[in-house]
Amino acid sequence: MPDYMFLLESRLSPEQRAAMMRVQELSAALGFNVYLTGGTVRDLITGASLRDLDFTVEGNPSRIARELEKGGAKILVEDEKLRVVEILFAGDCEGSISAARDDHYVRPGTRPEIRWSTIMEDLRRRDFSLNAIAISLNPASRGLLLDPTNGLSDVERAEVRALTIHSFTNQPVRLLRVLRFAARMGFKMELRTQEWFDLAIERELQHTIAPEDAGTELQAAAREERPAVVLKAWEEHDLLEAISPVLAKKHPGYEAIGRLMKVREDLFTAGFRPRLATPMLLAILGRLKDRELASLLSKAGFRAAESAAVLEFEEVALEAQKELLGKKTKAPIDSYRFLEKLPLDQMAYLMAESNKSAALSKIRAYLNKWRPVRLGLPGVAAQLEALGMPRGPKFDNVVEQVFAMQLTGRGKTPEEREKILRKITGIKEPPKKKEKEKKPKGTDKAHAAAAMGDAAKHKHAAAKADAKHAKAGREAPRARTSSKECTRVQEAPQPQVTCRLGGAMCAWGESSQFGSGYAVIRPGSMPSAEITSYKPTWYSHDLSPARHSCVMAHSHRIAWHEWRVVVELISLVIVHGTQVLLVDCRADCPS
Repeated sequence: MPDYMFLLESRLSPEQRAAMMRVQELSAALGFNVYLTGGTVRDLITGASLRDLDFTVEGNPSRIARELEKGGAKILVEDEKLRVVEILFAGDCEGSISAARDDHYVRPGTRPEIRWSTIMEDLRRRDFSLNAIAISLNPASRGLLLDPTNGLSDVERAEVRALTIHSFTNQPVRLLRVLRFAARMGFKMELRTQEWFDLAIERELQHTIAPEDAGTELQAAAREERPAVVLKAWEEHDLLEAISPVLAKKHPGYEAIGRLMKVREDLFTAGFRPRLATPMLLAILGRLKDRELASLLSKAGFRAAESAAVLEFEEVALEAQKELLGKKTKAPIDSYRFLEKLPLDQMAYLMAESNKSAALSKIRAYLNKWRPVRLGLPGVAAQLEALGMPRGPKFDNVVEQVFAMQLTGRGKTPEEREKILRKITGIKEPPKKKEKEKKPKGTDKAHAAAAMGDAAKHKHAAAKADAKHAKAGREAPRARTSSKECTRVQEAPQPQVTCRLGGAMCAWGESSQFGSGYAVIRPGSMPSAEITSYKPTWYSHDLSPARHSCVMAHSHRIAWHEWRVVVELISLVIVHGTQVLLVDCRADCPS
């Protein structure tokens, strides 16, 4: 039981869920048993979209409808004889509430005698098994599925099955209805139902369909998601004459239907759930002249208000288009406010039939650009609040001004919006912190070089004395990365390369000012390269990576000439104790 309720509640829109809960509450308060029935349960089981809510109560639905009216619902049609109320629930959700009844026929084809009954009798008297399924909404049995005619089995087999052999005889309009259900759902007629259908056509029962019943089916076809499929099924079986011989002769306006269906998809994509029954009806009957159209609506049982709405619809839509192109809606914000209040069916009609490019461009901008910008206004409000402006009428006015600017292409980024908000509100930017005076470029390096030079003088003074004692028999230090030795060059400002380590050249030299050290240099493809910075990974024999620090100032220029290298000392190089490390410090250095 709970599975069906979970499936139902997960498929309902928030507005539909609220309407269902309200009907449950009112029914319980009035002591009525209430059930979800008909097309709602059928569409729930088959996976189709739930377009409306059909409730059946064991009691008088008018009492529930009056209470719903107090909460904002609108009664569309009320049939006191059959106790059926078509209603538009609060939240713009369509539905109906009917009393459980049993139709008793004295003989086939006569008007039935109506008797108020229980839900099980109501389900058994229905037209087809797939419409004879209900879900209980009562507290003691909530979620219970009622299927006295085994309609679920027919749904699984994708068949439409009539419940009695007299189904088409009692109500010939079911000839139109069975084809509509089969076309909508992609089902076929069950074998016996097909035989009964063929027999009814052979007996020409279609000519006995009441014009009012045919008009009801025409309105139902206009509300279908694929009305063209339904109309073509009727044409194949020569049933359009039951609606209007003129329509059967001139045929429905399939091209107009196709355009309107495409527009409906665009509106769905934009987040709307349009009800396009009136413009779709005009599209179906679009090939009829005005006089023929008025005659058809009158014979089909349309009430005066309904006929007027259909006949005047095109004129009203074109008047709205004229206003949209007028001076009063020249600014984007004015066009937005106008389109926001324009009924969706009129907007859809203009999108499908208008040849005014200016009007169409405004409508498309409203759907695809302006509405998404409007949805982003809470972010603008949060940004304005962060600037320190309290909420209130003035606050809302500022947000609306920003929205109007955004419609013209301004304020796309948060920075731009902040500037606009500050300009409108007069909120100044906080004072910037004073920046410390910047020292001239190169000053820090010069000071560092001078400091290092002074330190080097003191350190190398002692190094000279040690170097004199070791001059006579000292051997050149060995590189840590190779057993090969490099020849010592006495007091040479330009060390001589004596060996190659991997892809690099190794040089060791000594200077009277800086002492002695290694240089490991990888030749580049360029004949010369300028040294700017380097953190060495090659060290002299008495330097370790843990103790070594890299201090580099300015640059060296290295010129390559076969196996010899000339190092021109421009400024201070890396100094550590009495050792000097001369290195090539570019991308070509060893890593």
